[in-house]
Amino acid sequence: MKAEEVRSKTDAELRFDLKNLKQELFQLKFRSATEASQDPARVRTVRRAIARINTVLHERVRGIRGAETRN
Repeated sequence: MKAEEVRSKTDAELRFDLKNLKQELFQLKFRSATEASQDPARVRTVRRAIARINTVLHERVRGIRGAETRN
């Protein structure tokens, strides 16, 4: 997920995506601990997507980068 994609979404959509990505990360970590993972790089991708969403939400709350809060 690119930063431009994240910035084009509303806050509600971002929170929904964040919730789903956190669940996916949990499942990936659980699977990697119990069995061989099909795609070990997916953990890194999901973690970065979570970080991007958190960054954009924080920027909107703080009023950084001129992005107005979207409801």
